[in-house]
Amino acid sequence: MRYLRLIDRFIKVSFVEEVSYRANFWINLLHSLLNLITGVLGVYVIFGQIDTLRGWSYAETLSVLGVYLTIQALRNLFIGPSLDALAGMDGEVWSGNLDFTLLRPMSIQFLASFRRWRLFALFDLLLGLGVLVYAAISMDQALSISNIAMFLLTLLFGAGILYAILLAFSALVFWSPGVMFMWIFDGVFQLARYPLGLYPGWVRLALTWIIPVGVITTIPAQALRGGLSMERLAFSLVMAVILILCASIFFRAALRRYASASS
Repeated sequence: MRYLRLIDRFIKVSFVEEVSYRANFWINLLHSLLNLITGVLGVYVIFGQIDTLRGWSYAETLSVLGVYLTIQALRNLFIGPSLDALAGMDGEVWSGNLDFTLLRPMSIQFLASFRRWRLFALFDLLLGLGVLVYAAISMDQALSISNIAMFLLTLLFGAGILYAILLAFSALVFWSPGVMFMWIFDGVFQLARYPLGLYPGWVRLALTWIIPVGVITTIPAQALRGGLSMERLAFSLVMAVILILCASIFFRAALRRYASASS
């Protein structure tokens, strides 16, 4: 309950900070619309020439984009802002302000994950869910309760996988504070806009086992269209649990390398 109350305080403080600058609303709105338009236009251009691509139809590929936009919105809502404050440009590791965070009587990983919220991302979340609803309606088969349940579960597991990857990339900053590892990840995460099956074999391998961003978006889309087996559902759960545990251990190990601003 203590941590839930703290999250409530973090959200309120973040809201006050964001509404202090009205221009930010319109800038974020424009950015969100451009991100949506470019994503949908890319899928439309591809399927304007063909009906299916490696077993994926227009609506099914659009559902992958919808998952991508939804996951990206969740990242921008609280995971990204918090970790950027820690390991981003002029973040606490770089500036030395992490000293004050380490003195607080609570989990450093919790603070690094939940203390900053970007509430404008709720609009991105609505856009992503809107794309998902449109894609689901456009699919040939009707949605069943089991498909929706499996989709929600895999979406949750995908968010957990994304969190683990971001936490691990943030931890790398303790070894090389001058390297923007998040920028590197952003380039890779763009590949998750499209289904894994559309990429060559070596790319699918990398996006499944090395930096598993493809698993984050493709598996929920498979669940939505009704083509997900229980084995792949279990695979998504196991991967999420293992990656979160490993990322947490790695993050704690990275914290021990921090020498403070005064040393």
